[in-house]
Amino acid sequence: MNYKCTYISPLGEYTLFGNKGRLMGLWLKGQKYFGENYNVENALTDSHCFREVINWLDRYFAGEKPDIFELSLAPSGSSFRQEVWEILKQIPYGQTTSYAEISAQIAQRKKIDKMASQAVGNAVGHNPISIIIPCHRVVGKDGSLRGYAGGIDTKIELLKHEGVNTDTFFAP
Repeated sequence: MNYKCTYISPLGEYTLFGNKGRLMGLWLKGQKYFGENYNVENALTDSHCFREVINWLDRYFAGEKPDIFELSLAPSGSSFRQEVWEILKQIPYGQTTSYAEISAQIAQRKKIDKMASQAVGNAVGHNPISIIIPCHRVVGKDGSLRGYAGGIDTKIELLKHEGVNTDTFFAP
């Protein structure tokens, strides 16, 4: 059985979605790809099953840096997307990386010359567990703020909240 609930954050309303204690989705209301590949509408509403996630989010928005590995996450996606999302989980608070850096990391792992940054960008953009799997920490190698499904303004607010100096970044 799948469950959902609403979480009101300083940035707006989020929908949490999952089952059996595992978080499968966390989307800002109106976010691009909201609920993609999931039947969110037919899930039962129950905030009780998301207590740990809600506690994590409360601490995050209070300025703490809760560990992502405290939570049971189960995002659904291809093996390539899963690989990209695992890399995202390793980006520390207050830091950013680029699509190109992630592409180079994957190419090195696969022992190939290069990996298309666009493929990485697609995987980052389809991350179903925003904030917790920190896709907002990925920027263009030129400092451009690209492709955040929750909107560039939200991406900037999340980066600032985590102490990132966003003065050098720009929206194309």
